[in-house]
Amino acid sequence: MTVPSDFVEEMTEDGVTSLRFSGDLSIAAVGDLPERLSDYGEHVQRLDISEVDYIDTVGAWLIHRTARDSGAEIVGADNEAERLIAAVSGVDQPAEVRPDPPNPVVRVLSEVGEATTIALMTLAGLVGFFGSVMVSMGSLLRHPGRIRWNAVIQRFDVVGVRSLGIIGLMSFLIGLVIAQQGAVQLRQFGAEVFTVNLVGRLTLRELGVLMTAIMVAGRSGSAFAAQIGTMKLTEEIDAMRTIGVSPVEALVLPRFLAAVFMLPLLGFFASVVAIIGGGLLSWVELDIPPATFFARIREVVPLTDVYVGLAKAPVFGAIIAICGCYQGMQVEGNAEEVGKRTTAAVVQAIFLVIVLDAFFAVFFSWIGWN
Repeated sequence: MTVPSDFVEEMTEDGVTSLRFSGDLSIAAVGDLPERLSDYGEHVQRLDISEVDYIDTVGAWLIHRTARDSGAEIVGADNEAERLIAAVSGVDQPAEVRPDPPNPVVRVLSEVGEATTIALMTLAGLVGFFGSVMVSMGSLLRHPGRIRWNAVIQRFDVVGVRSLGIIGLMSFLIGLVIAQQGAVQLRQFGAEVFTVNLVGRLTLRELGVLMTAIMVAGRSGSAFAAQIGTMKLTEEIDAMRTIGVSPVEALVLPRFLAAVFMLPLLGFFASVVAIIGGGLLSWVELDIPPATFFARIREVVPLTDVYVGLAKAPVFGAIIAICGCYQGMQVEGNAEEVGKRTTAAVVQAIFLVIVLDAFFAVFFSWIGWN
């Protein structure tokens, strides 16, 4: 049976004004108790609930609010009452006032500044990581017995041999597209024969190596980041350091060497396949026989175009390997971080490859290799 809640005011022997509660402090029994308590101000110094038979969250809130408003202390609470009073006092926090939204111009400038800072810090990290790779490579050159040839050859297979199919198909289709679009545009001027020049120079000098680098960045660069990131997450890299094995020598250098040495070969292979694709379309659509097509290629494509493509390829490979391995080494926290770092590795590698390709184009034009 519910006992109506009540209280009496009394003065203790030590001169403290106290409110002694009795009955049930529950939603069904409080009645007009809240209105009666509102008449008491700061002169109340103690709230005694030792004679309360039952208390729920409503009663706990009532006691807490009275103690908060008057500054009184609560005495006589059993374990259940203490738990409820602590629970309701924990949610009695002032509402957070949200600041006014910033000016759109200020917000955009802030985001640009933050993105610029992150980009510069990432660039500094990549340069530092490249330096550590070069130091490790120098150490291995002085001690060739420490080179893990099995790991290097395995990376050659993964980065190079297993990429031939997808890169060959991509390059063949790119050669077809270049020849078809070139033929359509040059036909307006009666210059379809110059489609051979377009296919030869564009594939050997630019698109063969560039598209190969983008494909390797998406295929192998992401794999580098995911593999090393997973090892970092499972603390395998920390274990390697504990037993005295350098993660850079064991994990990074085989991938770095594979990317650097395989990109020129893959780039040249892609260029040749693209030329074959362009020659096939020229034979079908322009009636240029294969023998004439390849003879024309030899006439119009200078060797400098081959040198330009082969010179860019190792640099692109180094960029892809450094971005993938660096982002993998930065994984911390949880599995979601692996996905974020893998995406960052691919985006950074492709971006830097395109930026460096533009730089190479200007540089080789400046030295006369047009």
